[in-house]
Amino acid sequence: MIPKIKTFPTTKFIGKNLSFTYVNYRAFELWSSFMPRRKEIQNSIGNELYNIQINPKNFDFSPNTTFVKWAAVAVSTFDFVPEGMKTLEIQDGLYAVFNYKGDQSNVAVFFKAIYTEWLPNSEFDLDARPQFEILGEKYKKDDPNSEEEIWIPIKKHF
Repeated sequence: MIPKIKTFPTTKFIGKNLSFTYVNYRAFELWSSFMPRRKEIQNSIGNELYNIQINPKNFDFSPNTTFVKWAAVAVSTFDFVPEGMKTLEIQDGLYAVFNYKGDQSNVAVFFKAIYTEWLPNSEFDLDARPQFEILGEKYKKDDPNSEEEIWIPIKKHF
């Protein structure tokens, strides 16, 4: 498990969001409401979809801790926001980028390894910015050959 360390530029997004916990995981509901309307978004950059998670300060990954999940696309401007959608801007920063291959059945184990094995043994600390997955052309829902990038916000140890 060796990530690439990359700087993500300040990026604007338009999409939909929901607050929920791992116990009451509503990602399917979120994406089901977003996908039929994603073509309404103007000024999109690329074809990638972004699965963004905004964790509260001192997030403990407890099954009952609430976080915000976004289904979104990157845009060049916020000039037109479709009704019922919202805007989000992620500031530039350093990220550890992991490639995940497979269906979603093992993604929780993969994330656990990032946070409990890779991060504590790296030269980085978790930073207080959103984490996200980029669902590009190799992403195929529920397919064992699916691929996505997992971006974890990091900062150098002090």
